[in-house]
Amino acid sequence: MSFRTSQVLDFPISQVFEWHLRKGALQRLSPPWTPFKVANEADSIVDGTASFALPLGLEWRAQHIESEFEDNSQFSDRLVSQPLASLLRWTHKHRFISYSDSTTKLLDEITTTVPGRFLKRTFEYRHRQLADDLASHQKLRMFVNDDSKPLVVGITGASGLIGSQLCAFLLGGGYKVIRFTRSRPNSADERFWDVGDPDPTLLGGIDILIHLAGKSIAGRFTQEHMHSIYSSRYEPTRKLARLIADARASRQNDFRLKCLVSASAIGFYGTDRGDELLVESADKGDGFLAGVVSDWEKATEIARDSGVRCVNLRTGVVLTPRGGALRRMLPIFRLGLGGPIGAKKSWISSIGIDDALDVIVRCALDNAIEGPVNMVSPQAVTNLEFASTLGKVLRRPARLPVPMAGPQIILGKLGAQELLGASQRAVPKKLNDLGFTFRHPALENTLRHNLGRWIDT
Repeated sequence: MSFRTSQVLDFPISQVFEWHLRKGALQRLSPPWTPFKVANEADSIVDGTASFALPLGLEWRAQHIESEFEDNSQFSDRLVSQPLASLLRWTHKHRFISYSDSTTKLLDEITTTVPGRFLKRTFEYRHRQLADDLASHQKLRMFVNDDSKPLVVGITGASGLIGSQLCAFLLGGGYKVIRFTRSRPNSADERFWDVGDPDPTLLGGIDILIHLAGKSIAGRFTQEHMHSIYSSRYEPTRKLARLIADARASRQNDFRLKCLVSASAIGFYGTDRGDELLVESADKGDGFLAGVVSDWEKATEIARDSGVRCVNLRTGVVLTPRGGALRRMLPIFRLGLGGPIGAKKSWISSIGIDDALDVIVRCALDNAIEGPVNMVSPQAVTNLEFASTLGKVLRRPARLPVPMAGPQIILGKLGAQELLGASQRAVPKKLNDLGFTFRHPALENTLRHNLGRWIDT
């Protein structure tokens, strides 16, 4: 069968085509609800090869067709990996048509045996993602003083849930990304980061440092797990901040860092603040995670005192089916067995992963932003509203409440209270005051986009 779809973009053809040339494009266009995981991006869309890892050890490998490449006009790829190539036909031609100096039509032409229903959902997602990424990068450019050379962004936690997408997003915008790794670097865009004793020259040549590393808080709250949560956040952050301060004091020749953006969490506000609207100036709450986050943020003060702008991202629940809370919820909700966990009126402050990326980069570039920033969407919802909305998007009932006794068995009493029993009605006041525009401010649209349910199919 042949499948054709198109979109009109309010960007010049050179800008749209160049975005597709960059590393990160394939990662950003891959729907998060599919079992496809990007294993390798093509070095070139002229004649390079890209591959996806699939379940059961299968591989989807697509070869770009050199004879069909035309600069600012088109490129093509075909499925070549076995046994899939023998079972599924797939040739994809990407055509770019200039409507005006500022408008481009992107036309996707596919010959395949893959069902059209799947393709429709996939390309609805791809088209929104492309348009939104291009629009975000255009807005962010106003905060770059000199665009004659790309900014160099160092990232810890680059392989994590947020970090992997952040790298792809930045690469698509033309930034240079340096991934900090705790194992031997495999390429020029990686640097070895000894967490216990970092190299004094680690930050040389880097304009912005985005520090996302930290052990997942998911798990039973044993003393060992809680120690790991604390130590993986406080000590590495403190040492990076000290590294920054020492480099500035010694005036290292290639040290030019202007901003440290460090992960934090709305756990700062404690486990239960009722219906209180929690803006960034709200007091610290009670509980284990509140103490962790408070010390975590204080660890950046060494860098701030040295004159480097520091931002602490108080992150809510980041929504993506690739991982985190949403991924764990989906199997139960898809069976029609989902419902609110714990108190129905407890508050959940969340944010879609793409909005999270926009917030991170805005904080990194905008000199008006400093200190704690609530990285949450404008509309917190109750447990009941969250469950009802997820059920609606999946077209499944969501009426089975989960009493806290169940999670307490798995997470322990403290873990269940801190992770699932928390009620935090956080408000992104700093972002709102700056006129920040969210891609998907409402929970339903966030879920529809990330689950491929924008249009009921």
